[in-house]
Parts: sequence; C-alpha cells; structure tokens
Amino acid sequence: MNFELSETRQMLSDTLRRFLADKYDTGLRNSLMDSPRGFSDDIWGQLAELGVIGALFTEDQGGFGGEGGDLAVVFEELGRAGVVEPILDTAVLAGSLLAMLGSDDQKTMIDGIVAGSTHLALAHTEPQARYDLPYVSCSAQGEDQITLNGRKGVVINAEAADALIVSARESGGLRDRDGISLFLVPAGTAGVDLQGYSLAAGGRAAEVTFDTVTLPASARLGPAGQGFAALETAYARASLAQMAEMLGAMHTACEMTQDYLMTRKQFGKPLGSFQALQHRVAEMLIEMEQARSAVINAAGNLNTAPAERDRQISAAKALMGQIAKRIAEESIQMHGGIAMTQEYELAHVAKRIVMGDHRFGDSDYHLERFIDLNAA
Repeated sequence: MNFELSETRQMLSDTLRRFLADKYDTGLRNSLMDSPRGFSDDIWGQLAELGVIGALFTEDQGGFGGEGGDLAVVFEELGRAGVVEPILDTAVLAGSLLAMLGSDDQKTMIDGIVAGSTHLALAHTEPQARYDLPYVSCSAQGEDQITLNGRKGVVINAEAADALIVSARESGGLRDRDGISLFLVPAGTAGVDLQGYSLAAGGRAAEVTFDTVTLPASARLGPAGQGFAALETAYARASLAQMAEMLGAMHTACEMTQDYLMTRKQFGKPLGSFQALQHRVAEMLIEMEQARSAVINAAGNLNTAPAERDRQISAAKALMGQIAKRIAEESIQMHGGIAMTQEYELAHVAKRIVMGDHRFGDSDYHLERFIDLNAA
C-alpha cells in the first residue's frame, strides 16, 4: 500500500504549514485566550481562502475533499501549529450533520461554512452523559411546532455560532439509539441561554440551557427520531480529526524537545549528548510513528461499514491517548520548569495533546469500546 500523500494533499499540507508558520505564534494565541470569541476572525477568513475548510467537504457538498486522508492532512498541520480556531466543531461535527441530514435550504449554510462566513456548533453532550453518545435527556415535543427543553454541556464555539445543531429526544428511553432527532436552532432564539467560559487548551465553550424553546418543524434535520446514525458518523470523523491534531502536536513537542536538548548545556555539554536522554527521545519518536500508523489506519477505514469503522476508530483512539500522555509528560520533564510557562510554546502544545485524549472518549473508554465491538 502506498502511504505517500497525493499531489493535492501534499500541496495543501505544504501551503497550510507555511501559512501557519508565518501567521500563527504563541503571542497571537495567548492574546486570543482573553478575547470574547476565543479565536481570530482574520485567521479564520484566511484559512477559508486557502481552501482549508473546503478540503473537509466533498465536491457534492461544495468542497473538494472530505475523505479521511483530507481530514488527517488538515488537522495534523493545525495540530503542529497549536491552532485554537474551532474548525473541527463548525466544519467536521456540525458541518457533517448538516451535509448528511439537512434539507436543500439548510444545506445552503455549507457554502457559508466553506467561505468562512458561517459558524456552527453541535450541542449534544450533556452533563451526566460522560462519553455515552446515545445519552440524551433534552426533550423535543410537538409536531407542527417543536418545543425544546434541556441542557447541554461544553458546547465549543457556541457563543460565536450563527446556529446550533441540537440533539433532543422525541421518543424512547434515556440511552436508546432510536428516538433522537437533531434540530437547527438559530443564534438568539428565545429561551436559549448561554453561559460561556474559556477552555484550558484554548478556545471557548458554553453551558447551554433550552427553556421552552419553540421551533418550526422545518428546523428538524432529517426524519424524526433517526438522527443517531448521523451522530455516530460525525463523531467518527471528528475523532479522526482530533487524533490527527494530536499527532501534529506530538510532532511539535518532539521537535521542541530535541532542539532544547541540543541547545541547553549542563556540565559544559549539551543535554542531548547524554545517552539516557537520547534513549528517551528515541522512544518518543518510535511511539510517534506508531501513532501515525494508527491515524493512517483510522483514516483508511473512515468510509467502511459502521461497525468496522467504529472498531478501527476506537483502536486508534485508545492507542493515541496512551502515546499522547507519554509524549506530553516526557517533553515537559526533559525541558524542566520552562515547559510550564504560558509564554513558552510547549506549555500550550502539551495541553492540546492531553486534552485531545479526553475529547470524544478517552483511551480507557475506547479500549472498552474496542473490546465490546470485537466481541460483537
């Protein structure tokens, strides 16, 4: 099997890497942490102009990519630079659901996403759900008029979103796969309350409460009660994107550690000349290549049958979480105290690596899921 990037993907990777190296740095990122939106509208617009967002959608959807390899290329480069712009949440999570279930009128929003003028956010996770995807207590009642009631937690990009895609239960029990519907809720809709906050690894999220929110039936995405399969697909795509981002961040952590060890001196010699540290760096690099293989395998299985896709995604995510934690810890330990300062790039990179493990299920969750899927 040929693992080399196609010409188009190589050009995208090179262009994105050069752009981020020139435009994105620690100073810019730190300034965004206190901003009301948590990201740069200027950077977002330029990424759209470069075609980065379009690469996450198929040609039929208005983009030019959309395959697993396209997601992996884009998010590895975003991870290398520690980008906090919520492309994953707008384009991969919410955008995928809109593309799969939206009506013709609703799908026109994808053009705005690709152009960088439209933001979306997925409000699915609930405070008691942990990583249980079918856990939905938020309710939707009515036929011609839909009334939403409930609460969603850690909705990334909610404050900047032009609309929320909200999961709500129209029938079934608390953890039933059937009965879950998705609704497009415009920003500013009466009864929607957002309590925003900054995230430790950059960006912003919100706790969102729906108190008797009234929507027309046309706000529903797809058939009533049949949104779960699309949610699973969107989460599989988002998990792949998150793993690729972690891989890029691990590359940066390893490169920074190698550079530091060759620059910092102890006893009159560079730290990198000590064999014990050389061995630790070598182990980091070996682990990272194993992580790359896992991402490639997950990308290659993204469009297979759902059961096999989910099995491969969980296998990769379980492995990535273990490797990510090891590389983040080793990088910080070999740097010493400077790695804990906000002004130093590694501090942010390590946060992104560690927090990436916890999004969409940590390594323990996915190991158990992989075992269950294998048994099935």
